[in-house]
Amino acid sequence: MGRISQSMMSLIEVFNEYAKAEGTVKTLTKKEVKTLFEEEIPSYLMGGKNQEEVDKLIQDLDEDGDSEVNFSEFMILISKLTCTFYKML
Repeated sequence: MGRISQSMMSLIEVFNEYAKAEGTVKTLTKKEVKTLFEEEIPSYLMGGKNQEEVDKLIQDLDEDGDSEVNFSEFMILISKLTCTFYKML
C-alpha cells in the first residue's frame, strides 16, 4: 500500500475510533472533537484553543447543521490544518 493510501486509512481509523466514543458512530460530537484534538493534534490546542473556540470551529464546519462533525466535515478540517502546517514548514 502506498503512503497516501496508508494515510487515508489512518484518517478513517482515527475518525472511527473517536466517533464511537459517544453518540452515533458516523459523527463526532463536540466532546469527541476536543478529545481528538487533545490526543492527536495537541499543537492545535497549545495555541490557547478552548472549548468555545472548538465549538466555533464545529459550527463553521457543520454544513448540515446537526451540531456534530461527519466524516466529510472532518476531512475539510484535516485539509485546512494540513495546509496550515504546510505553510509553517
